[in-house]
Amino acid sequence: MAEERERWTSRTSFIMASIGAAIGLGNVWRFPYIAYANGGGAFLVPFFFALFTAGIPLMILEYALGRKMQAGAPTAFAKIGKNLEWIGWLALFAVMLIFAYYPVIMSWCWNYMLYSIRLDWGADANSFFYKNFLQLTDGPGDLGGIRWPILVGLAISWLAIFLILYKGVRIVGKVVIYTVTIPWIILVIMLIRGLTLPGALEGVNYYLTPDFKALLRPGVWLAAYGQVFFSLSLGMGTLIVYSSYLSPRSDIANNAFITSLGDAGTSFFAGFGVFSVVGYLAQAMNVGVPEVTTSGVSLAFVTYPTAIKLLPFWASLFGFLFFLLLLTLGIDSFFSQVEPFVAGFTDKWRFRKETVLIFVTVFGFLAGVVFTTRGGFYWLDIIDYYTCSFGLTLVAILESITIGYVYKTWRLREYINDVSEFRVGRWWDITIMVILPLILGVTFILELVRLVRHGYGDYPTWASLLGALVLVLLIILSLILMKIKGREVE
Repeated sequence: MAEERERWTSRTSFIMASIGAAIGLGNVWRFPYIAYANGGGAFLVPFFFALFTAGIPLMILEYALGRKMQAGAPTAFAKIGKNLEWIGWLALFAVMLIFAYYPVIMSWCWNYMLYSIRLDWGADANSFFYKNFLQLTDGPGDLGGIRWPILVGLAISWLAIFLILYKGVRIVGKVVIYTVTIPWIILVIMLIRGLTLPGALEGVNYYLTPDFKALLRPGVWLAAYGQVFFSLSLGMGTLIVYSSYLSPRSDIANNAFITSLGDAGTSFFAGFGVFSVVGYLAQAMNVGVPEVTTSGVSLAFVTYPTAIKLLPFWASLFGFLFFLLLLTLGIDSFFSQVEPFVAGFTDKWRFRKETVLIFVTVFGFLAGVVFTTRGGFYWLDIIDYYTCSFGLTLVAILESITIGYVYKTWRLREYINDVSEFRVGRWWDITIMVILPLILGVTFILELVRLVRHGYGDYPTWASLLGALVLVLLIILSLILMKIKGREVE
């Protein structure tokens, strides 16, 4: 008798888990600056166009594939064709790279929650982060020693994930109710506080000022597709395995719209909170907003702490809340990275989930140690770039081609319409067969050409080549695992 598959306790649990997988650290520190750099308020036009022509259609695809095949990514693709299983493994190995470094960022948050109690970063948050906390070496070739506070935070992150996932998706469904709602509560608190600060409106105006001429630049539209694609956790195998835990006759289309719009709304809303504080910091420093805005990691660990230090009262409280916000955003994404990887092995070889989880936890922790070194920051940046720019994009291209031309979109669309609360039209076929492969293919090629011509960042050529080599090796490993015999695919 086949083993009964785990099930979500309710539709709410599934939606919350899916939203939690989509909403992560990037919603708070990436979207606002991507928007400003690409037309400000005008960026919303290509952003929502990309959401409806790529993000939601691909999410519907992954929900339907997991729900219909009742399996994680490798087994789901194997049911379409035995020689297609490697696509699912590639998705899981791409997400493996992410969960190797992602908990290190969470470790930074654990440490900064403690630092916020006494505002230990002082007046120079930039120097504190890079020199005192990370203790950066001169480059990726010099790892230096391990930063023990970061290693301890890494261990805490993995232990928390292990204890939660060990009990299965029923416990995850209960946990995400809190880890999804708490960030929203904190975001509202931070926004209210931010908008009451002097200079806040200048920051918000900087965030939303539309530059409609930017819409004529192809790069702006590609940036919109990139933001939507990566923000929704597409191409990671996460949504496929999450939907495989749905009960029979569960909705697909409406769930995809709810999850996607929830993620997009959070990104847009977070921008107000971020730029209200940046506007306050600009006024306090007597400079223009552009002179204090930074991107990526610097926003969370330099710009925001600098502003928090200048708050006239309750600075420690708001510092603590901010890093608690980042942690609760990160923990859901961490769930969604580990769960599909574990499911890939349990589905194919019927290993006990608890055994696989123990192995993945130990492996993930050990793989993350390199990122806790004094030179680990450089490798975190390199691996993140190659995974997101090439690994996940390649998976999405392969998914759309497989469903569009091998399995046939009309077959999957009939299944979607049979179980969904509203019908999906032929527009979905067009997006999967034409728009997605075209847009993602162009993005992939343009980024590859730019990489060949200019390299990545200021890193030495050998470091860039090593990053590319890792992806090639994962493709080879995916093909090898496909050939290893597992249980018969029904």
